[in-house]
Amino acid sequence: MINYFDNFYDWWKNVDKFLLFLILSLFLLGLFFSLVSTSLIASDKLDTKSYYFFFKHSAYITLAILILIFFSFLNQKILKKFSLILFLITFLSLMLVPFLGIEVKGSKRWLDLLFLPRFQPIEIVKPFFIVMLSLMLTIQNRQLYFKYFLSTLFLLPILILLVNQPDIGQTLLIAMVWLALIFVSGINIFVFSIFFFLVGSVISYLIIYIPKFEYIKIRLLAFLDSSSSNNYQAEKASDAIINGGFFGRGIGEGTLNSRIPEAHTDYIVSVISEEFGAIIVIGILFLYLIFSYRVIQKINFLDEDLSKLILTGCVSLILLQTFIHVGVNIRILPTTGMTLPFLSYGGSSIVSTAIISGLILNLTKRKLD
Repeated sequence: MINYFDNFYDWWKNVDKFLLFLILSLFLLGLFFSLVSTSLIASDKLDTKSYYFFFKHSAYITLAILILIFFSFLNQKILKKFSLILFLITFLSLMLVPFLGIEVKGSKRWLDLLFLPRFQPIEIVKPFFIVMLSLMLTIQNRQLYFKYFLSTLFLLPILILLVNQPDIGQTLLIAMVWLALIFVSGINIFVFSIFFFLVGSVISYLIIYIPKFEYIKIRLLAFLDSSSSNNYQAEKASDAIINGGFFGRGIGEGTLNSRIPEAHTDYIVSVISEEFGAIIVIGILFLYLIFSYRVIQKINFLDEDLSKLILTGCVSLILLQTFIHVGVNIRILPTTGMTLPFLSYGGSSIVSTAIISGLILNLTKRKLD
């Protein structure tokens, strides 16, 4: 027991408390918005005044805090080995989706196993994908481009599985994180441009010529044509932001969460903006920028390339996912169904963000002399 408290004291002494405070603040903000913005959904669907979504979200946040403490507590050597094991397990679950997955609105993205409630495997794969990719990109080999070739082979099965679901949003996100890590690892800019062109060409070909991705083409055309009938959700989200104005309509006065499905996940920024105003959304985005700046600041003081790459991958994933989510909500990007890290409702997304946060806290801890 004494040893446990000593270890906890060492963790508390060395962890970046400012980053920890920011992470907990963002999670608690998500819980607050779940309380004030989803009670209407619970009332409509369950015909009750109970706080169904809030209690469920509270359970997810409690689990998330335990997960981030666990991952930030681990010894870094153990963390790398543990990440390898968890990647293999989560990748296996991703492979099971085509066979055992639950189909929702034409896409198979979720598993519902006897010992686990419904979850989205790719969300849990993402943090460990970053760790494994970073390990590959720090391999010392005489063949200069061997590690990039290896990372491409590593990436392709994940993209194929995502494309098969289909989930173009997560496909793009994983590909962009891969490109970001390839870029910062020191690759020749000409070779990087070829990688970028190839990825873009493959995705464009899939969208244009493969019937399975007809829905993506429809979304893109609808995005470009404001008069299209396929713009319903985007229009309602945009209207909610406009109606909210700068200071919002007030707590519980928003209507978006009752007008479109999954507003508390895919359109949480619009829900917040309608009830609390654009000023609160700007404040939240400012917190994301402070969080990212703090992590990047820490990267500059690290000597180990592996830790630098993992932290770069983690902060890139958070920023890219945030940009895509906000871009969809303000209609500068087509609809993708992307959650907002920390704030959106959803167990898989919250657990994924908690693991990423744990990795960040672990690798930014003050090193013992």
